[in-house]
Amino acid sequence: MLLHYQDPAKLKTRKIVFEDTYAASDSFTLEQLKELSSKRRLIEDSINESSSITDAIAREMAGGLTSHTEQVLYKLEQYLPLLENFIFHVDKVSGNFQIAQWASDLKIRWTSALISSSGLKLRGPKFFQMDNLRFELSMTTFLYGAILRQRALELLPVDLVESTTLFRQAAGVYHYLAHEVLPSLQPSLAVEKPPEVVSSLSFVLRLICLADAQAVTIRKAEEKGTTSGLLAKLHHGVAELLDEAAAVLDTTKIECKNICSQIVEFVSCCRALHELRSRKFVAENLKTASQMGFSIGVLRQALIDVRRKLPSKESWKSIFKKEMDEVAEFLRKLEHENTFIWNERVPSSDELPIPEGNKIVNIIPYHPKRWEREIFFKL
Repeated sequence: MLLHYQDPAKLKTRKIVFEDTYAASDSFTLEQLKELSSKRRLIEDSINESSSITDAIAREMAGGLTSHTEQVLYKLEQYLPLLENFIFHVDKVSGNFQIAQWASDLKIRWTSALISSSGLKLRGPKFFQMDNLRFELSMTTFLYGAILRQRALELLPVDLVESTTLFRQAAGVYHYLAHEVLPSLQPSLAVEKPPEVVSSLSFVLRLICLADAQAVTIRKAEEKGTTSGLLAKLHHGVAELLDEAAAVLDTTKIECKNICSQIVEFVSCCRALHELRSRKFVAENLKTASQMGFSIGVLRQALIDVRRKLPSKESWKSIFKKEMDEVAEFLRKLEHENTFIWNERVPSSDELPIPEGNKIVNIIPYHPKRWEREIFFKL
């Protein structure tokens, strides 16, 4: 079972009406601006939970999709190509003073899903505002990656292959965001900014999504009866991905001091859980090789280490407890067998085998679409 952490998708935004701010020079451009506003409003209503339409209408508007998450993905995939085209045409006249003024008047506002709650006022979430269309593109793309990951989590119980694919696609979105979108936004960022626009956080989310994808791949491998030796390496590979994420998070906390502590705990706890699972399979492999003492030593050390990383969140604690109980029971059986049959010496911690990791998943590259339509402004 994976630890569920869906906070990155919990973004909110304020209404934007493009045609009220940008002056169109012709009726066709005006229709483009209205369509852009209309597509965004559907996203606003979905994530702000402010829609008044019925489930049946929502399903019809999303091409028959029944899942709320799928509907949000559909709306994002309708909006992002229009936004990419709009920014392309704005960039062509970016030197014009009027264009800069319009961007300021648009008032692009988003909350952060990953900001620390300490110090926030009780009146509601904090909205960050930027006079830059790439802020809109960055936050919408970040949301797209987060919703892809959320859908992957939903599919876990029923479709491991599709779940893995969606995690890898989400990783590709965050890779694109970090490398192609956020660098150009950095010069205009204020000191106080949402963590979502810090490039290093997108690197962290990419690594988390890859770790999720490998964890689901391992579940499929377990169903196929893969050897304990390989399963141990795959679980340790997940731990290595999360080690990388933790290292990048340290940089993120320097760049953005208001990041919430829960994402840090999530990375730490996931790493500990997969390391525990890795050592359980190492112990199984050692037992098969008739190295009972080493098998016992590995499990004892694994339980000592994991107790130092127990999460504070109750739903995560229950997953940890289940895993720890299984390992403790396995250890009890091994110790009993060793006492009455093998009488092997249990080595000290520094004599135990060094774990090996194997990382087998890669991102699915994200190639944004742009609906090529001419747009002309009245300048």
